[in-house]
Amino acid sequence: MRAEGTPAEHGTTGERRQDTTIGDVELVHWRTLLGRAIAAAGARLGEIVGPYATLLLTLAIGAAIAFGLSLGAVAVYDAVTDEDGVAGIDRPLLDAILTFRNPGADALITGFTDLAGTVGMPLIAISALLILSLRRRSWTPVVLIVAAGAGSLLMTVAGKVLIGRDRPPLADAVPPYEVSASFPSGHTLNAVAILGVIAYLLVLRRSTAWARAAIIAVAALGTVLVAASRVYLGHHWVTDVIAGWLLGAAWLALVITAHRLYLTARLRHDEGKQVVTPPRAPA
Repeated sequence: MRAEGTPAEHGTTGERRQDTTIGDVELVHWRTLLGRAIAAAGARLGEIVGPYATLLLTLAIGAAIAFGLSLGAVAVYDAVTDEDGVAGIDRPLLDAILTFRNPGADALITGFTDLAGTVGMPLIAISALLILSLRRRSWTPVVLIVAAGAGSLLMTVAGKVLIGRDRPPLADAVPPYEVSASFPSGHTLNAVAILGVIAYLLVLRRSTAWARAAIIAVAALGTVLVAASRVYLGHHWVTDVIAGWLLGAAWLALVITAHRLYLTARLRHDEGKQVVTPPRAPA
């Protein structure tokens, strides 16, 4: 595990030393032509407004892209509501679930899904950003986690308002019932975005492959279980959680890309501040 308790690992110094690589992958190295062009634009922006402003601006651009993805979900909705399309799995799967529900499992899964709800997930996010930002003496975890949560909320609200899909019938759901629109699954989308960005921040400071793999596996399993719980309880159709998972993954990718641009701009900015002292003339 990479140390986070020494002054050398705090703030921007720690970010330069530890957050620019994951294993052998250099996050500030852009392999594709498009990536290099975006990185160059981000670096130039960093020279003008500074690294943190670059991070905020790129996240704002990413939020606009995320909103566009939610608008694109309208077209997807036409497919999922087609009886001959992917929605054909919704009703049969819920019918299969109804055959093996039991009160004990219902109570356990209801308690679990509440962890990804409007109370549980914000508590997880706030706890993570406080711990990570204080340990690292950096605002970056705060910015990334808040952005992940705000963007996922924006996408959830946009999708529900624009599409307005009905949830499964109350007769097939486990109380407490939910009455908001069904598509996409907000619990799933939020879990993917928030647990994903927390896992990403943790992975940045892990030096062993097994530790990184364990963190990613736990986060991925958590999002899958949240998605499965929503379908089991009859609070969402399976296509709602599939859409939520994909939209959450897309937003997570945008947040990580914004962070990579910030790191690139940070390195350029700090290199530009270094002053080379000319050699002294011989006496």
